[in-house]
Amino acid sequence: MTKNNTKRDKDSQGDHPLPIYECHPPAWVPSTHRVADVGYPGFDPPHPGQEEDVLSDVNIKAGFSQAPYVQSEHAGAVESRFPQESKRSQLFDDDSVTVLETIMHEVFCRRSQYAPVVPASTFKIPSRVTLNDTRRQSWFADLANPDVPLHKLGKSVPHGAKGHDLLDLLQTNNVAIPRAIWFLRVFGANETAGLRNKPNFNPTQYSIDWTNVVTGYIRKQLAEIALPSAPRPGLNIKQTFKGVLSDSESRERWVSRFNYCLQLLRPFYAEGLVDRRTFLTWLVQQMSGCNLAQVGFVAHLADQYLDDMLSSRALSKPFVDACIAKLTEVGELTFLPDQLTRLDALLKLLLQRVCLTLPDAFVSPHTWANNASFVVPILSNDNNSNSTPGDTRTRETQRVLHHNISDIQRRTDAMLFRNLPPRVLERLGSMVVDIQILNSISSTTDMSTVEFFSCTVTDNYSTSTFYNKLDTLLTWSVTPLQFGPHRTYAAVFLLSQYRQRTARREVSLSALQDYLFDWLDTSEVAAESGNLRSVSALFGKLVKDGLFDYASYLQRLVARGEESLSYAQPTVSGSKHREFLRWIPLHRTTSSLSHQRKVILYGARARETPEDICERAMRREVRTVIPLVFGGSTALLSPPPISALRESCSTTIQAPRFEQVKMFKQWLLPNYNKFAAVSDAYDESAVLQTYSIVAELLSYTNCYGSLLELSLSVLSQTSNPQIIEVVGEVFHRFATVWTSMGCTGAITTALYSAHVGWKNRGMRVRSLLALLIQVDAGRHLNESERAQISADISSFTHALAPDTTDPGHVPEHLPEILLLADDPKLDAPSILANGLWYKYRTALDWGWKVWDNTIASMRQVPLMTPDINKRHAIALRYAQFLLHIDQHLPAGIDDHVLQWSLGTGKGEILALTADAWDVCSVVLLFLSAHGALSTTSLLRGLVYPAWHICANATGHSAQLPSIFVQSANGLFDRLILHEEIQISSTAPSSLLDTHRIHSRRQNVFREPHFPQLAEEMPTLLLIECNEIIPSELRTMAKDLRIRTCESREFRQAAYRDLDVIRKAFERPIQSGSIGEALFEPLVNALKVILSDSSEGTDVNAFLTGRSPSELSPWRLAATAVQLQFGLRQLGRAMAHDATKQAASASLDKMTSMLFHHSMASDEAYFIAQTARDIDGPVAEKFFNNGFKSIVDIFARTLLPGSRDTLFDRVDRAGELLRVLSHVAEPLRTKGVVLQLDPLVQERLIKVILETLITIETMLSKSTNTSHEVKRCTIFLGRLLQFNLGFNGPWSTSCMEIHEGLMAVLFRLLLVYVTGAHFDPVAFSLLLDTLYFVIDELNSHSKSGTPDPFRFYPKHLESELPPGIPAEFYAQLCSLLPQLPPNDVVKGLVHAYRDPSGQLTYSTSVQNRPWEWIENLGEPPVETGLRPAADPAIKNATSLSLEFFAARPTGDHILRTSVRGPNEDVPDLENMRLEGDLRTFEDGLSAETVYTRDWRETRLEAHRDIHAGVTENTSGDGSDDLGALAIPPAQIHSVSRRPSPASSVRSRESARGSSASLRLSPGMGAKAPLSAVSETMEDVEAGIAEVGVIGHKRKAETDDEVEIIEGPIPEKARKGKTVKPRPRRK
Repeated sequence: MTKNNTKRDKDSQGDHPLPIYECHPPAWVPSTHRVADVGYPGFDPPHPGQEEDVLSDVNIKAGFSQAPYVQSEHAGAVESRFPQESKRSQLFDDDSVTVLETIMHEVFCRRSQYAPVVPASTFKIPSRVTLNDTRRQSWFADLANPDVPLHKLGKSVPHGAKGHDLLDLLQTNNVAIPRAIWFLRVFGANETAGLRNKPNFNPTQYSIDWTNVVTGYIRKQLAEIALPSAPRPGLNIKQTFKGVLSDSESRERWVSRFNYCLQLLRPFYAEGLVDRRTFLTWLVQQMSGCNLAQVGFVAHLADQYLDDMLSSRALSKPFVDACIAKLTEVGELTFLPDQLTRLDALLKLLLQRVCLTLPDAFVSPHTWANNASFVVPILSNDNNSNSTPGDTRTRETQRVLHHNISDIQRRTDAMLFRNLPPRVLERLGSMVVDIQILNSISSTTDMSTVEFFSCTVTDNYSTSTFYNKLDTLLTWSVTPLQFGPHRTYAAVFLLSQYRQRTARREVSLSALQDYLFDWLDTSEVAAESGNLRSVSALFGKLVKDGLFDYASYLQRLVARGEESLSYAQPTVSGSKHREFLRWIPLHRTTSSLSHQRKVILYGARARETPEDICERAMRREVRTVIPLVFGGSTALLSPPPISALRESCSTTIQAPRFEQVKMFKQWLLPNYNKFAAVSDAYDESAVLQTYSIVAELLSYTNCYGSLLELSLSVLSQTSNPQIIEVVGEVFHRFATVWTSMGCTGAITTALYSAHVGWKNRGMRVRSLLALLIQVDAGRHLNESERAQISADISSFTHALAPDTTDPGHVPEHLPEILLLADDPKLDAPSILANGLWYKYRTALDWGWKVWDNTIASMRQVPLMTPDINKRHAIALRYAQFLLHIDQHLPAGIDDHVLQWSLGTGKGEILALTADAWDVCSVVLLFLSAHGALSTTSLLRGLVYPAWHICANATGHSAQLPSIFVQSANGLFDRLILHEEIQISSTAPSSLLDTHRIHSRRQNVFREPHFPQLAEEMPTLLLIECNEIIPSELRTMAKDLRIRTCESREFRQAAYRDLDVIRKAFERPIQSGSIGEALFEPLVNALKVILSDSSEGTDVNAFLTGRSPSELSPWRLAATAVQLQFGLRQLGRAMAHDATKQAASASLDKMTSMLFHHSMASDEAYFIAQTARDIDGPVAEKFFNNGFKSIVDIFARTLLPGSRDTLFDRVDRAGELLRVLSHVAEPLRTKGVVLQLDPLVQERLIKVILETLITIETMLSKSTNTSHEVKRCTIFLGRLLQFNLGFNGPWSTSCMEIHEGLMAVLFRLLLVYVTGAHFDPVAFSLLLDTLYFVIDELNSHSKSGTPDPFRFYPKHLESELPPGIPAEFYAQLCSLLPQLPPNDVVKGLVHAYRDPSGQLTYSTSVQNRPWEWIENLGEPPVETGLRPAADPAIKNATSLSLEFFAARPTGDHILRTSVRGPNEDVPDLENMRLEGDLRTFEDGLSAETVYTRDWRETRLEAHRDIHAGVTENTSGDGSDDLGALAIPPAQIHSVSRRPSPASSVRSRESARGSSASLRLSPGMGAKAPLSAVSETMEDVEAGIAEVGVIGHKRKAETDDEVEIIEGPIPEKARKGKTVKPRPRRK
């Protein structure tokens, strides 16, 4: 002790006697036992009567030593419990472990018995009091004052203001947010206090009410932000607008209030004081209903609370719609201020966040379809300029966005039935496509590029696909439903081309032989007697090309015992193979094969067969018509017409194919070749007549192979240019046949050789050059040969029209042409033509002037002579003259005549009289026959204009040019329709001229001229229906149209490209040139072209009275065109009241046939493909009838024993859905809105609901996965999606049915999401269907205050089945009405123990934010140095400890305190004290190795061994470790003073090690650590710093130290004061 202290002690003793000194342990040292007074561990102060003071002999002699408590200090429980000799054997006995366990169990049981009980809750809500205005204002002023503790205000709160006024009061007083939250919570607790004991009390109801108050308060402030109203037109009123944000003072006031409200809202929302669902619903509604001035504030508010919004699709979906609407509104502005630019960016960011987190919010078919083009660029985030090359986060975000966008697009397209995958049409579809390919073959087709046999089945004869294609090819070549003589050769060429790719395989030929035999044996088309000639021609060509072995065919028939093959057998009906054997020709045969055939057909004894008789008759007929070939001296006196020739050669024409080929190949062609070699010796006309007759016989009997052989032979042997032209006309006329045969290369070579030959002779044939270029088509000649031809044409052109810089001028009138009429000399036409060419050859228009003068001259011919014969003779003279003029023009006269007819010649044509037309017709026909005028030019220049004049005629019929029209009709009839053409009535019909006209007319049926002819068929129909036109002209127009449409050339061209016909008949409708009265005749006219039925049927018969052939693959494409055109006509008819009823009935009958079992599903699907472009009333009727058919399928009653199950109905309805979906796809792509019958749709959804309920029942009774049931579920979901794709009004009952569908769909989702029926495909489809149903329910809801959760499932998250995949679980949770729970109660559930002691979980803990009020704490209570007993556990908070099953254990957990609560206490002392406290703690407060290392490595060495111990550390004060702060949650203040009289060992154990000079990480520039406080006071006057919660104070004595947690030492024992001795240095 110091001197000052001694003096002070003496002074104090003088006044009062000194108390006996009593030694106390440090306050932080716990007692050894809670009840028994056995002292403190490590604290043994000296006391009177202690054993050390007894002066016994042993103590005096040997010194004092305390006996050990056990025999061996190193012994443990084993040595104490068991004897030494049996220790090893008894230690591991079961009884030993059980005894030890029992002892420990008893220890814990006794410990728990003495544990205190948690008292009942003593929490009381602060009451409400009524204060006057002054006191209320004073109270709120104290609430706003942070220096006034809340426990002073928490006894009672004022009662008065509510709602918005209360919030205004808090904002006016600027109450801190935490204090305002406390007050409002107390206020709300008092409001709900009287309702808590009611049975139906909802703890969150007041949160909902308070949410309405807060949102109303925010809405009121937002309402102050208004936009100026738009000026109304017509009102000259000056408007002034002053917004709340325009003035600085009002803006500052508004911003302050709004900001305070938002600051309150954040803790309100976080702690559940406002209902999250109600608030987010209001936020979504506010987003959709605010103006552009308010949306900026609402968008920023939504940005803060978007995370919770994204957990629910009910909120995210309308929020997305609102954002899109606002972005659209912003985008419509022409000028964007900076504020709106930032708003635009924020709204786009919100949409991107929604797409990233909850892409299902965008899965709404109608919303996506209407806004995809606008939303996709926003969501894709492709224009993000902030990304850097190394920014992986941005790239990943963009990747996820693009993936979600594509997934949304795919799902919405699927629900709207867009981008449907093309259906595999199997047999029918393949046939239709193949038939279209085959029909597209024309004269310009490159057969080597026709891929009929697809590459996927190449070289594989065993596949059924090949056989199906082969069957299609063979049937197409022989069926009468197709057109063109080229089909046989095209089929053989395609099959031969295919065989070339399989020629190396030995099995190919035998397999092909089998396929061909099977087709011949089983084909119904081949068995028809009318097709026998076509079948024999086909197989004759197959035999000729080595694709079919005739000998093997015979052997197979004999081997299988085919009956009735011989004509010698007296059977009623023989085998069909007998006719095949009789008719199939043999181009090359052997004597043995011929003998076998003869024996099989006629028997071994037959000497003369019918074939021999027929062949002799054929030869007689042929010798009669072509005597020159067989040695005759002269030809026939006059060439026979076609009819006479066919009559005289009837046996040849009607003979079987076998005899025809045999006679032509073996007899006629060899003889004609001999004749051709010496033909130059005969008259030119006789040679031409002979060739024409032979060509007619060969072409009429379809022996085109022989015709080709004949023509090539003549072309190579003749030296007559006329023969060359005739042969070229044959090549031109049958160009499609030669293309199909694949012999265009041989023809090109022959033509080029002939051209070279004639060129070497110094002659050029212009028609030969033109034909050569046409046949070659850039495929056969090499480049040098093609260049040579071009050079020859250029040379020929230059010779006829030499280049000159001064072209001559042709006078308007050429009188020498008129004089030609009176010049009877035969060479007069050629002389005049040569003279005019020589004179005017340099003029460009001399051909046009010659034609104009010739027409003018021919107008005078009827005036020159009334004799018809003389007129025609003059006409033929002018024709010869014009033919010579054509030969003198490089490009001919054809183009000059066309331009004249379409130009100035119109007046001349209309002025022609009937007699003049008679003369002109002779000239025109002659020039057309000789190739000077093309048939197409005559039609375009003369015929089509005449028809247009009649079709467009209005007014009186006397104004019509009837003569012109009649003459044009007659010209068309002879050029296009007549089989025999007579150029002049005075001259007999010439077979050669007929062939020439037939050759020229082929161009009319080829591209590019056929579309023009097709377009004129509706024109003829208009003439028929024009009442102004005379009846004879109308009758003539009808006759021309029907005959043209029924001609095989026209139908062949029509089937080549059916779109040409469809467009031709649609064009007058689209142009509006016809009225609705002509729609039905137009459909009938189309039917004449595409079907064989006669005209005179109405639209109803057209759509319903179909023959089987029209629905066969051969006519299905044409029928589809008719159907498409008919549907459009019905659509127009239904648009008029007069025709609506009849059209509706026709459409009902048609759809009844289509949607029921009248046709196969493939046929119905293909017909539906043609109806894809319908729209308007027809489409609505189409879908209504389709839905009715589906309803009838599901609604029909099941008959007993019937196999009509649910699965069969789904299959049938699925076919109809495919048809309807493919019809609807283009309509939905175009955005066409259809209004279907609401009653039909209601019936359909009712059937779907009932069937889904049936399926749900089936699934509930079955534990195994049923693929059939799943397929039915998926189909019904797809059917429901298809129906929802049609917008329309919904009735109340329809709404109820859809609500039932929503519930059933959600239950099915739970079935397919987990368990035995788990199926991700079904789940995903049903989920999207549920989205669709909910969105449509919301869109059709008529509620004034829409609830976004109204039509969503009402299930709880706890009701979801276990085992759901995480992705599906999140999707299901987004459908539930509950938002994620508040963080306070998240993961908390009520639990209890069942009778067996197992812990059972019950319901989730419900948040009670208005009852759980903040604990304000209590003011600190002054206590002595050591409490008398442990303080009782207080249960004074609003949340009782009973909810957590809390119970005191007698332990306390020491919290790590790196820094003390009192800044005056060094950190070193805090850590040292923590180490001392942990010495007396058990495992509950154990610290980790890292924590202990952190603490111990930062303490200095013990001060007794520290190198720098100072003088003032000795004595009583030097034993004190100084003031040490204890964690505020554990103690108020602690004395660090150890026992003054403790031994050195005990003192050192009580001290901590000295701290390191290093600072702890994160402590910053704090005060340096010190080892010992050098300002320690003495024991009586010493001051120890204590840590107190919330404030600081200094303790006067050790009695003021209090431990508030953990074991508290007993009250110090009173006794005599014992002063410890000072420690010596």
